[in-house]
Amino acid sequence: MGALERVVERLVASGVPLRRGELLAEARRVAAEEAPLDADRLATEAVDALAGLGPLEALLADPAVTDVLVNAPDQVWVERSGRLERTAVRFSDAAAVVAAVERAIAPLGLRLDRASPAVAARLPDGSRLHAVIPPAAVDGPVVAVRRFTPAVPDLAAMVAAGSLRPEGAELLAAAVRERRSLLVSGGTGSGKTTLLNVLSAEIPAGERVVTIEDAAELNLRGHVVRLEARPPNAEGAGEITLRTLVRHALRLRPDRLVVGEVRGPEALDLIQAMSTGHPGSMSTVHANGPAEALWRLETLALSGETRPAADAVRRQLEAAVDLVVHLARRGEQRLVEGVAEVTSEGLVEVYRC
Repeated sequence: MGALERVVERLVASGVPLRRGELLAEARRVAAEEAPLDADRLATEAVDALAGLGPLEALLADPAVTDVLVNAPDQVWVERSGRLERTAVRFSDAAAVVAAVERAIAPLGLRLDRASPAVAARLPDGSRLHAVIPPAAVDGPVVAVRRFTPAVPDLAAMVAAGSLRPEGAELLAAAVRERRSLLVSGGTGSGKTTLLNVLSAEIPAGERVVTIEDAAELNLRGHVVRLEARPPNAEGAGEITLRTLVRHALRLRPDRLVVGEVRGPEALDLIQAMSTGHPGSMSTVHANGPAEALWRLETLALSGETRPAADAVRRQLEAAVDLVVHLARRGEQRLVEGVAEVTSEGLVEVYRC
């Protein structure tokens, strides 16, 4: 048995809580006895083997890293400052990758095996984890972690960062205060959630906001009630869908609804809520532009078991959404590319970066 295995075995036998800080302190003590000349490295590797996401933890501790991507045990990439970089971090084998994911999701009651080869989870720090293993992943386990990053403090900070011009900030602030309903569109990592957090600061005090999310990332200010969807547990029970949460939210006396991202038939319930008494609501959707965002929302609204007439959904959509705010990434820069007003005549551009 090697030194690492002995340290791990002694840590397990010690009964130390499997929390990284407490484990590391005990691991250093044990490693100093087992291999005093290499104690620091040995302690870190032992803790990696027992807690968190193993060797990925060091990458996740780097504030410049926004995404950690595992394509294979020896292929670990990060996105740092808007650019993908391959790292020297590696796992011993595919089983070690799966074991790291299982450790992370075990406290959440989730499973990852051949019968359920994909999992999505929110980690304790708010980061999002997605993992896919064979047979769904052809070449071996694949993991992606989107780090939780603190929200930009306000619209002024976005202007200072070059993400928005002053006139755009004034337009969006006024739209929120006037309770105009907003749909924020953009690609992955374009800053949609960040913008919702920023805009929440413009909601007048005293208004009750209910947020609905697949994985809780929003950190809105004021009188806020947070709801989070839940996937099925290891027995396949206990699922709570976004559509269910939207319907529950309507009974919680909201002044506004904020749906983190619309990606399914809950779009129909959101459209109906926004057009029947909840002005000033907000949501996000993946799309390449304002027109595509409305088309996608309409398609999602028609995707459920309830099949309303397409013309009726389109009319409700026109009544529900006042402005479409489109975000884009240009290199390392995330910016508000344009804002379009929804009118009976179609979309009218009111701001362009």
